[in-house]
Amino acid sequence: MRAVICGAGIAGLALAGRLYDVLGWDVVVLEKAPRPRAEGYMIDFFGPGYDAAEAMGVLPWLRELSHPVSEAAFVDEHGRCRARLGYDRFARSLNGRLLSIMRPDLELALRERLSFAVDLRFGVGPARIDPRSHGVRVTLTDGSVLDADLLVGADGLHSTVRAMVLAEERRCVRHLGHHTAAFTFDDPLVHAEVGDRFCLTDTVDRQMGLYALRDGRVAAFAVHRSADPGRPDDARAALRHEYGSLGWLVPRALAACPPHSQVYYDQVAQADPPSWSRGRVVLVGDSCQAVSLLAGQGASLAVAGAYVLADQLAGARRVEDALRGYERLWRPVVRDRQRAARRTARWFVPATAGRLRVRRAALRLAALPGASRLAGLSPAGRRRPVLRQLAAVGP
Repeated sequence: MRAVICGAGIAGLALAGRLYDVLGWDVVVLEKAPRPRAEGYMIDFFGPGYDAAEAMGVLPWLRELSHPVSEAAFVDEHGRCRARLGYDRFARSLNGRLLSIMRPDLELALRERLSFAVDLRFGVGPARIDPRSHGVRVTLTDGSVLDADLLVGADGLHSTVRAMVLAEERRCVRHLGHHTAAFTFDDPLVHAEVGDRFCLTDTVDRQMGLYALRDGRVAAFAVHRSADPGRPDDARAALRHEYGSLGWLVPRALAACPPHSQVYYDQVAQADPPSWSRGRVVLVGDSCQAVSLLAGQGASLAVAGAYVLADQLAGARRVEDALRGYERLWRPVVRDRQRAARRTARWFVPATAGRLRVRRAALRLAALPGASRLAGLSPAGRRRPVLRQLAAVGP
């Protein structure tokens, strides 16, 4: 059996490893970017993806690449801490099953775990997709042709595979009224000031976060409100315009912001296509299950979703049955996280000073003993892990 996977991001790499290691499939991974992407931001990796990474044997690599974070600190324009949330309490609520890792490093761990037998091609993607009765023919942008038993669209929120086979983007991408960006830069003063904290500006309508990396660089994360889903032609100019009024260390970060091509920039959105598969074509990761940074766990769901898809393919007699089983089991999990994100969107970047004060008070309450249990922040202790629940259901 041969699978062609479009997208060498988190979901695509995780699936490629499972299909080759467990099922023994011939796997080709296509990535339209000319090289592995260096852009991205720090994520908290926990939940079903953590369980899947452990089952896949990649967890030791992730631990080595992770960063220690003592707390999330919300600071004003003078750098004074207005509220904080300790990571040790968060980690304890998850029985210690939590990592803070850069998205590119998570991809690196999954990529290094791949067998050399997996054909990983950069700078190429699908130009035409022709579904067939028992497979798919894919014509690539370099003119070559691949025949496969399964085509997987793991090519992100703005999926080419989804647009070609399943649905237009406007029908299944829900803009959540925010834009986000991330970049890294060198500044010893900022690096020393931030230390092992994740520092975020305590501000209305826009927020920038900074965290120090072990190699001496500083990573910046930004999110602001915008009703327009369109992305700017010049990300650096857009960031300077949107965040130029913020104080503290933000001016230094903006001054050191790299050119447009080295900045990750996108709308904050969710993907909800009418169907995740058609024939022998299926979607995985953000192409079908983007929950947005407002929900968190996007990377975790990408790894776990790939794990569930591979598990269904291993247990079903027909590929089409496996694809339907994967969507039936995994879509409710994704929709639950998407609903949670929409409910909490107004608190992620408060639109008014009043809401900012309410969020500040809520964060202070969260630091009190027992607050994590009252707030329901301990899923590991309240219910079985998601992957175990799905395993009990079977294909």
